[in-house]
Amino acid sequence: MAFLTDRKRAVGMGSAKTGTDHFWAMKVSSFGLLLLIPLFVFTFGPMLGESHEAVIAYFARPFPAIVAGLTIAVTMMHFKKGVQTLVEDYVHGTAQKVAILATISLSYAIAATGLFAIARIAL
Repeated sequence: MAFLTDRKRAVGMGSAKTGTDHFWAMKVSSFGLLLLIPLFVFTFGPMLGESHEAVIAYFARPFPAIVAGLTIAVTMMHFKKGVQTLVEDYVHGTAQKVAILATISLSYAIAATGLFAIARIAL
């Protein structure tokens, strides 16, 4: 029976060094989404079923375009960090690295496409 302290058992196991940063980034983005999602629903909702011209004219105004752009950006940042945590917990080895790269690339691609579409409509 070895009499080891918790610290001694943890020596050599490595340190992530970014746990606090990741935790706070997720908390801040969660709070941001708590405010942005209802705003997005109330700005996007009235345009459901409207004509294409009416939707383009509506999102050409600054407030709906900014709300939509912020919602897309914050949602994809939150998605990226959340899926990265999920992959780190449940996937191991080379598949882990590939899955993390794929999900990060996917989140950036979705964010870029959404922001480009909003910018194209608004400008």
